[in-house]
Amino acid sequence: MKHLIIYAHPNPNSLNSYLKSTTAAHLEKNNHEVVIRDLYALNFNPVLSLDDMAGQRNGLVSDDVKREQEFITWADCITFIHPIWWTGLPAIMKGYIDRVFSYGFAYRYDQGIQKGLLAGKKAVIINTHGKSKAEYEAIGMDKALLLTSDKGIYTYSGLEVIEHLFFDKADRSVSEHLENWTNQIKKAY
Repeated sequence: MKHLIIYAHPNPNSLNSYLKSTTAAHLEKNNHEVVIRDLYALNFNPVLSLDDMAGQRNGLVSDDVKREQEFITWADCITFIHPIWWTGLPAIMKGYIDRVFSYGFAYRYDQGIQKGLLAGKKAVIINTHGKSKAEYEAIGMDKALLLTSDKGIYTYSGLEVIEHLFFDKADRSVSEHLENWTNQIKKAY
């Protein structure tokens, strides 16, 4: 199976980097093809410009966006790995979605009905956050995150979300957390 990992964290020594490496190693060990797109290392431009918007309406995208769309087209499964910052995606990941998941590539409207164009592809989302799961559940943030990302982005684009992992208290993780999280990642695939 062909796996694309879209990764967003600026620190190469972060927990998210560990999760990215663990995921890639597990997939490669099981004879999957893996491509990693590290948005910070790529210096991906997250700003949706007027030129981007005009091009999308005409089915034209810039070279950097086209390259990312080619990776998505290639992949059978797309894994998104990033922290939750301010209850959402890091700006670079949000900008990646804005620019790469463009109209005519990730979705379109047929006679007013929305259609996800990435159908047939699977998605796994791996997120870290500082608060505990109990804190997020108490304020409904757990449901909000699933609604805005899983439904609002991924299934909207036709992707089948097979797993969305939230690793809480990530700013104070200990070795037993890492072992548990590693096992959850392996189980997801």
